[in-house]
Amino acid sequence: MAEAPPLRLKKGRDAAVFDGMPWVYASDIIESSELLHVPPGGLVTVENHKGQFIGIGYYNAKSQIACRMLTLKREPIDEALFQSRLETALARRKKLFGEPYYRLAHAESDSLPGLLIDRFGDAFVVQVGTAGMELLQPLWLAALQELFHPKTIILRNDIAARKLEGLRQGTAILPPPPAGGGGSIAELRENGFTYYADLLHGQKTGWFYDQRDNREMISALAKGKTLLDVYSHSGGFGLLAATRGAAEVTLADSSKPALELAKKAAAANGITCEYRQGDAFALMDRLQKEGKQFDIVLADPPAFVKSKKDVATGLKGYEKVARLAAFLVKPGGLLFVASCSHHAARSAFNKAVLVGVKKAGRHAEILRQTGASADHPKHPKLPQSEYLKGILLGIGGTMR
Repeated sequence: MAEAPPLRLKKGRDAAVFDGMPWVYASDIIESSELLHVPPGGLVTVENHKGQFIGIGYYNAKSQIACRMLTLKREPIDEALFQSRLETALARRKKLFGEPYYRLAHAESDSLPGLLIDRFGDAFVVQVGTAGMELLQPLWLAALQELFHPKTIILRNDIAARKLEGLRQGTAILPPPPAGGGGSIAELRENGFTYYADLLHGQKTGWFYDQRDNREMISALAKGKTLLDVYSHSGGFGLLAATRGAAEVTLADSSKPALELAKKAAAANGITCEYRQGDAFALMDRLQKEGKQFDIVLADPPAFVKSKKDVATGLKGYEKVARLAAFLVKPGGLLFVASCSHHAARSAFNKAVLVGVKKAGRHAEILRQTGASADHPKHPKLPQSEYLKGILLGIGGTMR
């Protein structure tokens, strides 16, 4: 392998990389004429200010995170490297799960910066978030195919983050399906329950494996209880609670296709639920006016805080969710609210939820704080990788 162009760090900026930090910011780099010729995502040899080797990464001058580290060794960046990392990721998941339904690769946390892979049996959904992983696609794709021999690989490169790297958005199916064929609905198993996900058109990768443990937690509390699952998507929380003995489950979501998948899973598992389609805020307001209350209410909205500039507005969104949801909880009941916004700190998220509950005139106590399931490992140097936050509240009666 030809030596990649050098990327030299400013004095003192190498310590963080040696300590395991996988990102190098543009402000850490000494400008050089050699970097001008590196294409977006091209490989570079990372050096300290004296020109001593640190490691190999990929570089994109268009991104504030200008370099992402691939290795601290002098080793080829080839198919074998990616196969080794996928094998390591697979071995971790096999220890955790007895069935092949999980997030296989979680970007930097699995030493695969910019690459997410969710597994649905012999179907794999991939999201590429960086120019470097886009350029390296022939290598990691070959490794994925060699290791798993997948029936289908779906590229869900429709995420907004690609714009920050100068990449186009789009989706693709590999191999391309025959004309008029190749449906994207997949069956999956989680917590002993059979669900259905739309891998091509559903939110994110079609399913949210990160909520696996939280679904198990809620279902264990739901026996004999009434439950409202707001932002239910295709029924992850509510359906499991129903099969675990919940007395009554209502699923609410704005997406008709997502609710149709929930109905399909309910039928396959022999359970019944009530379904409400529409805007979550309007639905919760309507339920309050109908005088409805439930033993358990949970809300898992999409990210309200998509960038740092959205923090204040997004937190107001979580506050509103909590306020409307709290009205719907019976005295002595439970409220669970989640956030997948990594820009919203846990303390700020908790405060927004508690303020919302207080504005509903209800008492609350924090029973548990939760995060993502174990197939979404946290990188010790990236607080951003601890993006999912959940808070379980006990809700008392009115404050007055």
